[in-house]
Amino acid sequence: MARGKITKRTVDSLIANSGESFLWDNSLKGFGAKRSRSGAVAYILQFRMGGREAKTRRYTIGNHGSPWTPATARDEAERLSVLIAQGTDPVEVEQQRRREAVDLAFDNYAPRFTESCVGKGWRVLVERSFRLHAVPVLGSKPLPKITRADVVAVFDRMPREQAANKRNVFAVLRRMFRWAVSRGDIERSPMEGMETPPPVKSRDRWLSDDELGRIWQHSYNTHRCFGPIVRLLILTGQRREEVASLSWEELDRTERLWTLPGNRAKNGEPNRVPLSRLAIGILDEAAGGSGWPYQGRVFPTSSGGGFSGYDKGKKKLDQSLAKDGGSPVPPWRLHDLRRTLATGFQRLGVRFEVTEAVLNHMSGSRAGVAGIYQRHDWKEEKKEAMDMWNEHITALLSGQSDGSADQTG
Repeated sequence: MARGKITKRTVDSLIANSGESFLWDNSLKGFGAKRSRSGAVAYILQFRMGGREAKTRRYTIGNHGSPWTPATARDEAERLSVLIAQGTDPVEVEQQRRREAVDLAFDNYAPRFTESCVGKGWRVLVERSFRLHAVPVLGSKPLPKITRADVVAVFDRMPREQAANKRNVFAVLRRMFRWAVSRGDIERSPMEGMETPPPVKSRDRWLSDDELGRIWQHSYNTHRCFGPIVRLLILTGQRREEVASLSWEELDRTERLWTLPGNRAKNGEPNRVPLSRLAIGILDEAAGGSGWPYQGRVFPTSSGGGFSGYDKGKKKLDQSLAKDGGSPVPPWRLHDLRRTLATGFQRLGVRFEVTEAVLNHMSGSRAGVAGIYQRHDWKEEKKEAMDMWNEHITALLSGQSDGSADQTG
């Protein structure tokens, strides 16, 4: 192998040669330049970690060309030689650096943790927490370099009114860092010793008949998708995303039935939702009066995608409500419509088990041992309850409600 001082002249001479060859510097041990068959030249450092019995290792400093010149490559080789003498293996350091930059970068690591999550509801919460709150702050920062201050910055960025959501994001991040520790990807979690955000009092807001009727009427003044989604939320008591992502394949007009598949339900459990007369009318209108399609979204946007403009739609609905001359409507959320149906069922004398079956709750009568052995699907009872609720909504829209529930919880 050729030896000599690695300079611009000797490197140019090496490039002019043909085939694969080496030039080893005669003043800095292990420092060399390698020419590949293609003519490219790379600066390298050959070394041993230990005595003569140790295996020879080779580290590539970089290819000839900016920023690597004979001079800058020599400086880097000298720096690395000092680290090697101190017991630091530059090959292992580089491998770890690349691993941190790619595999352990937060925005790359988060999706892998999401894929490991069991349960559709938990997985959806994890994905949403990362996408909306964690990734915008932590970005591609390597997990081993994330500090407690970085994690705190995630929560500081969240609006103050999202106290309950902060607990969710906290749980997601804590679980992910513990998972990373268990896999050996980090030594310890940056969230060790952090206090869990305080619990938030459970909401007990439900809407009075007057509020419900006004919301129904003003929903017609909103987006062409948002309005019917709100009315179906009132009628079915299902979750916002479940209604907004409704597809025609899930609907059977003859049977007056909506079969929500488990992969779209928050808890992963399928649900058969009877459709009342008012619900059928809303879907007929969505179909354009020409029969229900066999496939596709019920509420597509102009681009064909799924509807997601809930905040904008809710603000427009509230603005419309504020102008109708009625009493001010206290703050409410779309999820309160679900609680309102449950409360309305109770007033109408619907059995608790039937209410849980309609709402697809896996608690109470459907949890634990009772849920395992109680396999009755309450099909007829659910249909009867939904028809009763339909008549109640029809009556209050006609101004015939008895007003017995005109109070706000």
